[in-house]
Amino acid sequence: MKYQLYREQQLNCNLETAWKFFSSPENLSEITPKDMNFTVLSKYRNQPIFEGMIIDYIVSPLFNIPLKWKTRISQVDKNKSFTDFQEKGPYKLWNHYHEFIPNQNGVLMKDTVDYELPLGFLGKIAHSIIVKDKLNKIFDYRYKILEQRFNQAKND
Repeated sequence: MKYQLYREQQLNCNLETAWKFFSSPENLSEITPKDMNFTVLSKYRNQPIFEGMIIDYIVSPLFNIPLKWKTRISQVDKNKSFTDFQEKGPYKLWNHYHEFIPNQNGVLMKDTVDYELPLGFLGKIAHSIIVKDKLNKIFDYRYKILEQRFNQAKND
């Protein structure tokens, strides 16, 4: 069964700042909960994101068990959107579309994740008792970190 997670967040920054931060694989560990032990293995130092870019990670989503995860950047529209697609990892399908929309307050960032778990019926059970909640917690953490990073002046 396919699922979708959707989030949006207003960022108090210009489009170039938002794009530079989110399109860099090096920043992913900063917005991922520490208990996931998220490590980017690929070395793309200051290299602009490009279609076909392969990014390797190690992540421990459940029970502190490390898993290899490989994503491919399948679509890039500079300063507007990009998509990362799982090539190898814990999901049967993972397609994460990132969108950046400039507005009078900065940038509205939208995340749409289409995903599916393996194992058929067992995957459905895992989704209802573990995975859905875990993904929501990951994106809640991300929201909090991004508020601190981009919107702190508004909150003071």
